Amino acid sequence: MVRRAYPLPPLLALAAAATLSACSIGQKPQRPAWRTQAESACLAERRVNPSDFIALAPEIDGPGICGLTRPFKVTALQGGEVAFNATATLDCSMVAELDAWLADSVQPAAQARFGQQVVQINSMGSYACRGMNNQRGAQLSEHSFGNALDIGGFVLADGREIKLVRDWRHGDEQTRAFLMDVHRGSCGHFTTVLSPGSNAFHYNHIHVDLAMHGRSGRSICKPAPQETLPPPDPSPLIAQGQASPAPDDETDNDTTGKPPLAAFEGPGVGARDGYGAFAGPEAYAPPPPPTRPRRDGIGQLIEDPDQTSSIRRRRRL
Repeated sequence: MVRRAYPLPPLLALAAAATLSACSIGQKPQRPAWRTQAESACLAERRVNPSDFIALAPEIDGPGICGLTRPFKVTALQGGEVAFNATATLDCSMVAELDAWLADSVQPAAQARFGQQVVQINSMGSYACRGMNNQRGAQLSEHSFGNALDIGGFVLADGREIKLVRDWRHGDEQTRAFLMDVHRGSCGHFTTVLSPGSNAFHYNHIHVDLAMHGRSGRSICKPAPQETLPPPDPSPLIAQGQASPAPDDETDNDTTGKPPLAAFEGPGVGARDGYGAFAGPEAYAPPPPPTRPRRDGIGQLIEDPDQTSSIRRRRRL
């Protein structure tokens, strides 16, 4: 015999729903497991070493699933050589990848384009519990997990400031090429790169993060990287002027008026006399003064024997 099921009275149904709702409210939402796993793996591999510029901070737990298990407070990278304009809160993987990106992409591009290094990153945001593009109701941004950085520009060693909002489109040729080089290099280090031209929200900065885009591990790089002008070649005359001459290089800077000592040091170097033999320093001595002719007692000119002949002159009778 099958018993017929009767619906619960309205009051009992509301009570049951309230009980289930209370249970779900009591449970704290959890961050995706892969995020904590990535942080732990990075720390275990010692990809980041705490220093005066990179310090471990207490866990950031919430609101909601926002936060980091082992956040770092970063004031500079590259051993302190590249500072941040403001302290950045980032997870371990982002700190390690930013350091590698500077060494592999940013600094070589700056040296090639400007002949100097980048000394500061002007950040526009690191950790912040917010939606994508700061839009309410949007999916959580990678900034919510310290897994992203917004870069507004750079400062070079001579104090020159490069701004994305100005120089991406209106900078000189080498500055625009530098930013394009940085963008291309970013796409080789991060899984998401959004630079000016990618959408309306990124007109003034480069957004980089290490988000996991599905199981395929695909990456997002917008706009598509483009070929850039070659770096400027230094003037050959300037390069020659800066280089010290090698010992064997010929230089035209003798002001002594005297032959160099190397002219007398061996065969193949120096002057030759009239018979093909190498002449010594005496070859450059001034000629002796002319000798006065000699006369005998009655005024007759006395002839000197020929110094160049080996035949003795016959005596006159």
